[in-house]
Amino acid sequence: MHFQRFIDKVAVVTGAGSGIGRACAERFAQEGARVACLDVNDAGNEAVVESCRDLGAEAMAWHCDVSNEAEVTRVFEEILARWGRVDILVAAAGIYTGSPLPEVSLAQWRRLIDINLTGVFLCNRAVAPTMMAQRSGSIINISSMAGKTSFPASAEYSASKSGVIGLTRSVAMDLAPYGATANAICPGNTLTEMVRRVAGIVGAKEGLTAEQWLEKRAQDCPMKRLAEPWEIAGVAAFLASEDARYITGQAIEVDGGMVMC
Repeated sequence: MHFQRFIDKVAVVTGAGSGIGRACAERFAQEGARVACLDVNDAGNEAVVESCRDLGAEAMAWHCDVSNEAEVTRVFEEILARWGRVDILVAAAGIYTGSPLPEVSLAQWRRLIDINLTGVFLCNRAVAPTMMAQRSGSIINISSMAGKTSFPASAEYSASKSGVIGLTRSVAMDLAPYGATANAICPGNTLTEMVRRVAGIVGAKEGLTAEQWLEKRAQDCPMKRLAEPWEIAGVAAFLASEDARYITGQAIEVDGGMVMC
């Protein structure tokens, strides 16, 4: 049983069609928000909208490539035209690629940075004037433990997630005089579709099945397990709530103790 903390609030979630984004959309729906679901995966996005409606929430799907400036601008204008406000932004859209440094092409670097970092910037920028005018609101950017530490063959991913943390701090500074907050969540390995795909690819290189690789990663963690998407969504809901009004500019680890700082 969840609280109903977000009745009459509007939550926008990018990357809503799967993984952490889907879990966040459903959590805000459970707590009474109207939910705008943004993704390039139209089938997954429509499925999460139906799930949100089944939970009793008003929800709409928008096709949105977060790396496309014009598309982001248009979608946020349409959300405002429909609901008149935005109270919460969860910027969860992201991809993973990883190769040994000498093999990382410029095209591979640019594509990941465009989605994982520039996409977060464009969505933060699009919502900032609304939150400033409302003098309220919460931005939650999904970074990663890879934003604070690194692993082999992950240059572009680590760089993008470190960039999200730096961007979040700056956004928090700009929004603070208006009573709005911006924070980053840094998940550890979480049982999402993306992580399972990575497990298959990276595991094969190590002579492991996807499940064996996931179990190996679980043993890396002090809690000896991987996260579930709903555990990340719970932190997002807290950060968007009134209980977190004095928390801003933070990059919060939700990783079972992988990075302690």
